[in-house]
Amino acid sequence: MESFVYRNPTEILFGKGMIGEISSRVPVDRPVLMVWGGGSIKKNGVYDQVKAALAGHQLVEFGGIEPNPLHETCMRALALVQDKGIKFLLAVGGGSVLDAAKYVAAAAVFPGVDPWEILRTHGSSVTAALPLGAVLTLPATGSESNGNAVISRKSTSEKLHFASNYVYPVFSVLDPETTFSLPAKQVRNGLVDAFVHACEQYMTFPAAALLQDRLAESVLQTLVEVAPRTLANPRDYASRADLMWSATIALNNLLSCGVPGDWATHMIGHELTAFYGIDHAESLAVVMPGVWTYKLAAKSAKLSQYGRRIWNVADARAAIDKTEAFFHSLNMPTRLQDFGIDAEDAARKVGERFASRKVAFGEQGDINGAVAAEILRARA
Repeated sequence: MESFVYRNPTEILFGKGMIGEISSRVPVDRPVLMVWGGGSIKKNGVYDQVKAALAGHQLVEFGGIEPNPLHETCMRALALVQDKGIKFLLAVGGGSVLDAAKYVAAAAVFPGVDPWEILRTHGSSVTAALPLGAVLTLPATGSESNGNAVISRKSTSEKLHFASNYVYPVFSVLDPETTFSLPAKQVRNGLVDAFVHACEQYMTFPAAALLQDRLAESVLQTLVEVAPRTLANPRDYASRADLMWSATIALNNLLSCGVPGDWATHMIGHELTAFYGIDHAESLAVVMPGVWTYKLAAKSAKLSQYGRRIWNVADARAAIDKTEAFFHSLNMPTRLQDFGIDAEDAARKVGERFASRKVAFGEQGDINGAVAAEILRARA
């Protein structure tokens, strides 16, 4: 295991009725911007709970954050922050709402001219941010307990990520009951997203990190176990609680301590979303089996271990097949043609974009534009 520093300043408020706790954690003496998405929180009671908890606070609202949050929308929220003198942000929704709030929080005090520079520098240009909290309604991204965010820019068909210690939520409410009304597709996406997050930090090469392997495997095993139950019975509190906590642990930087990471699946997937608009989790389900197949020899030790411990199969190829079958069991397509995407077109666009940025990903830094194109051709 390599040397590491672990930092996670987010206070987690987990369980039924915890939304009421935000009244003592959101500042009363400073204007607060409540950020939300498409309006589902007004249908499932979360909006009313938050409003009741913040009665007496100086509350301003901004709705309409997209599932893949747009820079353009975030800039409208930023204008409201500046106009109203906002000093605290409260994100109420899923990972996209949290990511947008993080971007706005950093942009609000960004000393540069163009906030998009935050994305271009992947967060290295962030030196401060407004404080923010979260009420999570969709377990998937782990954004409720990390400093990561992903933002799309419609005008340039880009989707970039940034990370900064300055945008960790100071608190996050995780009440599994807020997820009961989610459409099955969003639950499916959340399961796949969390699963792939754990895999990105695990499916590399042996790193003499026995506990880290077991931690990642425990997240994967839990997701495999609760997936059919939580899809079949959306009001099964225990299953939703396990899903919610697993998604947080999958990307709160605990699993990555002292071990290599891959993330090529995410980087290729981001481009598929940017060019074709498919959901983030959908892109991951398409790409990850392709990355693993391309890297079969280099990943064989971990793939075989994963196959034995998660799927009770003997070899690396069988482990990949089992993973794809698991995605199918969730009604998640895994091929580009399932989304009406021409593989050759995707290969060309993603390959050219990687090449233009001179980037390469994966634990060995060998997934460049040409390789990304080859992987996508194989996922037709």
